[in-house]
Amino acid sequence: MYNPNSLNADEFIDHNEIMETLAYAEINKNNTDLLEQILNKAALRKGLTHKEAAVLLDCELPEYNERIFALAHQIKKDFYGNRIVMFAPLYLSNYCVNGCLYCPYHLKNKHIARKKLTQEEIRKEVIALQDMGHKRLAIEAGEDPVNNPIEYILESIRTIYSVHHKNGDIRRVNVNIAATTVENYRLLKEAGIGTYILFQETYHKESYLKLHPTGPKHDYNYHTEAMDRAMEGGIDDVGLGVLFGLELYRYEFAGLLMHAEHLEAVHGVGPHTISVPRVKPADDIDPDAFDNGISDEIFQKLIACIRIAVPYTGMIISTRESKSCREKVLPYGISQISGGSKTSVGGYYQPETEDDLTSAQFDVSDTRTLDEVVKWLMEKGYIPSFCTACYREGRTGDRFMSLCKSGQIQNCCHPNALMTLEEYLIDYASEDTRQIGETLIMRELENIPKEAVKQVVLKRLEQIKNGERDFRF
Repeated sequence: MYNPNSLNADEFIDHNEIMETLAYAEINKNNTDLLEQILNKAALRKGLTHKEAAVLLDCELPEYNERIFALAHQIKKDFYGNRIVMFAPLYLSNYCVNGCLYCPYHLKNKHIARKKLTQEEIRKEVIALQDMGHKRLAIEAGEDPVNNPIEYILESIRTIYSVHHKNGDIRRVNVNIAATTVENYRLLKEAGIGTYILFQETYHKESYLKLHPTGPKHDYNYHTEAMDRAMEGGIDDVGLGVLFGLELYRYEFAGLLMHAEHLEAVHGVGPHTISVPRVKPADDIDPDAFDNGISDEIFQKLIACIRIAVPYTGMIISTRESKSCREKVLPYGISQISGGSKTSVGGYYQPETEDDLTSAQFDVSDTRTLDEVVKWLMEKGYIPSFCTACYREGRTGDRFMSLCKSGQIQNCCHPNALMTLEEYLIDYASEDTRQIGETLIMRELENIPKEAVKQVVLKRLEQIKNGERDFRF
């Protein structure tokens, strides 16, 4: 039976509850009285239940869909303003013992290049990323207890934080590795990680077991209950995600929101982020083999409905998606994007050529440089933010969520975004990007409501121009 307070995955992601939710949404998708009630509740910015959100997702009425997108856009502005946080993935190793049918790192793939970075190679990758201007990384590694033990991950995190090149520093390391033990999560917390990220891939248990036929990831419950162990280990910022295209998107949407409700019910804090990757071409992987792919239009509405349902949660879109797709979804919920990304192991310091045997996890659709992405965002009216202040000031977990839900987080985030953007413009930007950015910063200063804060920011911007770094509220 469905129980969001349970620690058993079969109960907080209950199949029958999801099926009942999908049936309820199908029956009520054009019920205008119910749609009005749900939208009125959503306008309070306190979120929706999975069942209510499913009705919005299924809605076919054009006038109501317009209101759904408008509300998602407004909620995005209310909680995250026009800031977009920048990050990059860093692939440490693609050795993996799992048999996942959608991932080229699966154990039986013998024609992918298997690589594992040494600590010296990690330093070179970090310097390359710092030279681009990145301050926030998400490290990735396949599941392999021999090649990628927790000791290797911890040593790699220490190496990343130790590299100080010119004005470059990686100030936040998020971690996307396989489900592990409470003790290992404690070790990751002690190592100073930011968010622990783990994609569910699919919440449909029967499909999950078929898609993960071999390896430790085959254990659906152990994987699905990982966030509870992470929180027990002291990691209070966790990131959820499904791989859209593996199963019916309505099912995944309901399961994702039920997982968020479970974390809120048990731990008092929902997910820090939700990622929305779609199945993409990769070595040994044909996305057409999965018959649940979704169009850009459905993808756009999924993002809008997630934003409405969990207004306080950051949403991430990667370079799996094209420039045009990312442009369409940014207004409706996305708060973090990657730029200049490489999904190959060691790909920043020594990019792979067409003649090389690939080590990439998937094909990158948006191949622009970080500078090109930053310039594009600013031309669209967004503030590219390299801020990591909340993590380093202890504003994580329920402390972050309480500030976010009240709207107070913007009193820190907006000024911090401007100051970290100024760092980027001076240290890394092209001349065209710098000119656009300086104009944007002067314009955005006027949106700081408190005059005293504005004066502090003006002073710090001058200090940054004079060579000082790393100011934050």
